[in-house]
Amino acid sequence: MNAPASPKTIRLADYTVPSYLVDNVDLHFDLDASTTRVTSILNMRRNPKGPGEACVLNGEHLELISIKLDGRTLTAAEFERSNTQLVLPTLPEKFQLEIVTEIYPDQNTALEGLYHSGALVCTQCEAEGFRRITYYPDRPDVMAVFTVTITADKQQWPILLSNGNLEEQGELADGRHWVRWHDPHPKPCYLFALVAGDLYMQQDSFTTLSGRDVTLQIYVDKENHDKCDHALVSLKQSMRWDEETYGREYDLDVFMIVAVNDFNMGAMENKGLNIFNAACVLASPKTATDNDFYTIQSIVGHEYFHNWSGNRVTCRDWFQLSLKEGFTVMRDQSFSADLNSAAVQRIDDVDQLRSLQFAEDAGPMAHP
Repeated sequence: MNAPASPKTIRLADYTVPSYLVDNVDLHFDLDASTTRVTSILNMRRNPKGPGEACVLNGEHLELISIKLDGRTLTAAEFERSNTQLVLPTLPEKFQLEIVTEIYPDQNTALEGLYHSGALVCTQCEAEGFRRITYYPDRPDVMAVFTVTITADKQQWPILLSNGNLEEQGELADGRHWVRWHDPHPKPCYLFALVAGDLYMQQDSFTTLSGRDVTLQIYVDKENHDKCDHALVSLKQSMRWDEETYGREYDLDVFMIVAVNDFNMGAMENKGLNIFNAACVLASPKTATDNDFYTIQSIVGHEYFHNWSGNRVTCRDWFQLSLKEGFTVMRDQSFSADLNSAAVQRIDDVDQLRSLQFAEDAGPMAHP
């Protein structure tokens, strides 16, 4: 189920605006490491600026169970399905789709979408991993409000996290439990995140310039419980710096960091739920060097700064990647320069530019 797809050339000149937009998404996960059932309820509408074509939803390695259009189950003759897309040719101006799929986290060796690693279930959706979770217009210019409900075995996965604010949670009679998360801010699906595991949590708080109290939480593997302090300090420094320098205040009630050994990427700026590999963000004063602490401060700052340069204000397509990444790198460099030595930071920046970027530009990976 994880064989790589044939490479396809994507050209900027071929960009078209989406034919349909998603206003809000209601996701339900019945979580299991072997077979997870995902129910996705999409409230959609035709894009008045769109080309007026059929509704195309991306989807890969999904077992389609059912599709409903405004409550009516569709027959196989009413849609087209390939290995990469679900196409609905005839739709009203506004409608609701309910799509039920099954996915297999413990078979997902691509580590895109929802995957099982060790005792943890988590996601990686940038750039196009969400299409391995459910059928959806998997492109950054489609932004929607997400509500996520997760049901899972409580003993196996006592911690269930997703984007936004925790709205409700409860116990079920069969030893399972459920949580509901709601993110009121529209976001592209590459920023969706889900984490389920048995993790240690350290908590702090931050008071914004307008006087709101924000809960800060960092979740780690239990053996790393004594390595969280510097990451939390760096987070609070980042939040204050972004307020004072750019006037950008954090916009949710809680900000969460998950830092675990089993995460496949270095760091990911999912809205309100940043996920890191533990090596990028955890440090013990007994073993870490000064450079380790500087690097962690920079990485935590970078992913937090994406909240406004990348998440709330995102890119239209992946050719515009530098609008979020290049700008956010500049912001984290300025942050590090302000909190430490500006001269040393500048030398480090130029050293990396010469040793990495110049080498790339002189080689076969060079591009405009």
